[in-house]
Amino acid sequence: MPSEQELRAERIRKREQLIEGGVNPYPYKYERTHSNKDILNKYNLKPEEKSGDIVRIAGRIVSWRDFGKLRFGHILDESSRLQVQFQVDFIGERMEELKLYDIGDWIGVEGEVVATRRGEITVLAKDFRMLCKAIHPLPEKWHGLQDIEQRYRKRYVDLIVNPQVRETFAKRAKIIECIRRVLEERGFLEVDTPILQPIYGGANARPFKSHMNAHDMDVYLRIATELYLKRLIVGGFDKVYEIGKNFRNEDIDRTHNPEFTAVEVYQAYADYNDMKELLMDIYVEAAKAIHGSTKFTYQGNVIDVKKPWASYTMVEALKKFAKIDAEKLGPKDLNKLCKEHQIEVVENPSKGQLIQALFEELVEEKLIQPTFITHHPVESTPLCKECREDHLKEHFIERFEPYIAGMEIANAYSELNDPIKQRYLLEEQAKKLRAGEQEAHPLDEDFLEAIDYGMPPTGGLGFGVDRMIMLLTDNPSIRDVILFPFMKPEKKSDGKQN
Repeated sequence: MPSEQELRAERIRKREQLIEGGVNPYPYKYERTHSNKDILNKYNLKPEEKSGDIVRIAGRIVSWRDFGKLRFGHILDESSRLQVQFQVDFIGERMEELKLYDIGDWIGVEGEVVATRRGEITVLAKDFRMLCKAIHPLPEKWHGLQDIEQRYRKRYVDLIVNPQVRETFAKRAKIIECIRRVLEERGFLEVDTPILQPIYGGANARPFKSHMNAHDMDVYLRIATELYLKRLIVGGFDKVYEIGKNFRNEDIDRTHNPEFTAVEVYQAYADYNDMKELLMDIYVEAAKAIHGSTKFTYQGNVIDVKKPWASYTMVEALKKFAKIDAEKLGPKDLNKLCKEHQIEVVENPSKGQLIQALFEELVEEKLIQPTFITHHPVESTPLCKECREDHLKEHFIERFEPYIAGMEIANAYSELNDPIKQRYLLEEQAKKLRAGEQEAHPLDEDFLEAIDYGMPPTGGLGFGVDRMIMLLTDNPSIRDVILFPFMKPEKKSDGKQN
């Protein structure tokens, strides 16, 4: 079997032959009349029946069979595969030119829509044109591109040889369209906020740092859109949202990519209960758009996002799923449990931090059906109101995180709008940052000044688009639903990075 280098050399030779024969293998344009799907949907012909209709199609050659005076191939465009047939009776001496065409080349074909003896819808060529001579051969037909790392690195090849991957990204676009529709039907305004920021905030995460030469200052890629969107609520907008990229300089794993797509939504005069309803509505509509139902399968589990979803406080969930009654245990007992389960915690942890650590380790993976976890420890964020119940407000906040298939899918608050409390909490975060806590917030004085002007009661919601798409397309990794996930550069044979 020829090596890849030999195949490449052979294709380059064919390219030169085409040019010498007066064929431009890289023309500027081709007028197509139909997609492959258009033709397959339109024509229902009996075996050997001719339609009498002339069409012009274009796509990549993905199969190629030579029978001397007769040649068959399949052309792949964005929509589907379609057979083409070439006969010496119709194209004469140009049959020789077809010997210079290979699997992977792009071709335009003009001809009549017919059905073969076996009944396959086919374009019988009257004319054809090389649209792009490919130099690199596609992966071997029967094995395709199976190496998972190479699929992510060479997504352009993955899309060619694995049709289900193209389908995933078509569904991705449909899901994002659905999110927009649900929000806009409810009166939300889509906005854009800065990606490059002088101060990062809105989440507990480490940022990517750069330097702006024009102002000789350090800048950061945003880790969240929250603080700018809240400024817009202060400015008088009632309902705003943004779909955009966030960047977090943290671990890469099955559910985390350093660059990811998120939606953040803020609504004046609302609280986190309203955000619950909104998130459920979005998931219901997206599931129906993709599956025609609120039910779908994810990694072997049948999931149903039909309203209402289950809901537990974090303490209730710990008791139900891990048999730990945190209300009756003190910090020493909880710390001991963390050590028994080999759970890492911060130095001198509070009771709330211990509850959260135990929940994350012992409960999260058990939450398969859609489940809200509410009443998080007050230590978990400086941007949320305390619980309104007198017996809870000292230790817990009005925050929820929902889970599906053991995966956190969103985060929502009844947003803190007391400027005095907000300043105090963010100043405490800034102290932690100075003390070395890498995920703490720096102090954003401009945001604090905005809150000083007054922000009405507000509900805020953020959710990951990529994780939502993972669930709705039954893909196990976030890298399966991001066209070009970040990959560590490969080392070449000489040890240098490729």
